[in-house]
Amino acid sequence: MQNHHFFLRSESDLIKLAPFPWIVFSNPPDHPVLSTSPTAPSVKSLLKFIAISMESVAMMINGGRLPELKMLDVSHNLIVRIPEEIGSAASLVKFDCSNNQLTELPSELGRCLALSDLKGSNNLIASLPEDLAKCSKLSKLDMEGNKLTVISENLISSWTMLTELNAAKNMLNGIPVGIGGLSRLIRLDLHQNRISSIPSSIIGCHSLAEFYLGNNNISTIPVEIGELSRLGTFDLHSNQLKDYPVEACKLSLLVLNLSNNSLSGLPPEMGKMTSLRKLLLSGNPLRTLRSSLVTGPTPALLRFLRSRLSQGEDSETATTSKKDIIAMATRLSISSKELSMGGLELSAIPSQVWESEEVIRLDLSKNSIQELPVELSSCVSLQTLILSKNQIKDWPGSVLKSLSSLSCLKLDYNPLRQIPSNGFEAVPKLQILDLSGNEASLLDGPSFSSLPNLQELYLRKMRLTKVPSDILGLHQLRILDLSQNSLQSIPEGLKNITSLVELDLSNNNISSLPPELGLLEPSLQALRLDGNPLRSIRRTVLDKGTKAVLKYLKDKLPEE
Repeated sequence: MQNHHFFLRSESDLIKLAPFPWIVFSNPPDHPVLSTSPTAPSVKSLLKFIAISMESVAMMINGGRLPELKMLDVSHNLIVRIPEEIGSAASLVKFDCSNNQLTELPSELGRCLALSDLKGSNNLIASLPEDLAKCSKLSKLDMEGNKLTVISENLISSWTMLTELNAAKNMLNGIPVGIGGLSRLIRLDLHQNRISSIPSSIIGCHSLAEFYLGNNNISTIPVEIGELSRLGTFDLHSNQLKDYPVEACKLSLLVLNLSNNSLSGLPPEMGKMTSLRKLLLSGNPLRTLRSSLVTGPTPALLRFLRSRLSQGEDSETATTSKKDIIAMATRLSISSKELSMGGLELSAIPSQVWESEEVIRLDLSKNSIQELPVELSSCVSLQTLILSKNQIKDWPGSVLKSLSSLSCLKLDYNPLRQIPSNGFEAVPKLQILDLSGNEASLLDGPSFSSLPNLQELYLRKMRLTKVPSDILGLHQLRILDLSQNSLQSIPEGLKNITSLVELDLSNNNISSLPPELGLLEPSLQALRLDGNPLRSIRRTVLDKGTKAVLKYLKDKLPEE
């Protein structure tokens, strides 16, 4: 059945409808916020009218008016109370009451036994009703930005189906011991609370992939944390940690944030965490490490730490397998919708890419991939595809054509052969395109006019001797990079791209610039010209920067 969302602009804006299973009372950003009202329209034998007042909703729900209601969204209003009649919505699966002025949730919500997704973030709620324990199908709970001081043991032990729990930005004093019963939990966000310790029962959360505990009062990490084999992101920034336990070095993390703590050193065993892509340590009184190591690339720091291990231990350090890193990245993509597999020496795109649901950003840079498999066509939600520095030779038009949401494509520094003249027709929605370093790709003159939405175009190091003429028709272009080519002149038609903010012409053979380029002032903020044998503009003018150069060129225009 098709889902219908209805947005109301005022109290009197009643919308006639049939009893659809999905109803949205959420206030759109461009319309006034609505408040609850004591008045309500009359309700017929069948639901024919809806209004924003929660009393109206209560009347509709009461007496079986909405037996098939599965999703109710009343977010972004000024609601102060959810009526108890909400409990009669027996089929309710998703309830969003976020961004209101609620101080509590009704205990009757516990009668919604089918409820699996509850969002009550950004309210004034101080406690959760114990009757919510009856909602045993709950899989997602978002209570960020409230005034919760505790989540009871009874509640946490009842929600065994939870996969995502967000209670960040509250006043929680601790994590319930019962958290260990949440074996399906994938994402746990408790940042910005008053938590002082992590219970050892956390070992039971063996599906946990993301754990956020920044801005708390945690002073120690339990050794049991090292058993969470699926944990990929562990954020502990801005706490009171004095050391990082050796046992936690068993984790196969991709991201570890320990910034702004009280760490004076790191265990050498951390050097064994070879899956780490990002280790953040700034803001710690690290006395045993050079600042260049702390702020430098993570691999260098890990190598240094490994060098401090005894010879026997160092020889036992096995680099995390490629398979494990791919599996970890795939698990992290469940909530982030981003998949990063750069620099893994892949010769082919792994099947986990198209098996991951709704991935919107895919980074496969710095590998040895030669072609895009047809299976990639199924990733219809993909918006960003990064294929920089691979071994792709042929323009993957047939696959790209199926990626209807693609807005960013980076194919720079591949041995890409010429792109067909109609090649860009496969990606008409592109906003960002990088073909840098593919010297032969434009030999057949592919038409840039097929990319009317293009905002950023990077054509560095392409051996271009002239600017492709149809680029001049890209009226939404903001960034144009033509550096490191063999350009000798610049067409005066560039003046028509009035949307340009950055133009990089550095390291070419340009000896003069057309005065018409000055017409791009003031929209053009950065004009890079270094590395050119410019003779027509004095060095004193060039040294003053973009604004001075554009003014100089503009002054050279003949008076009308």
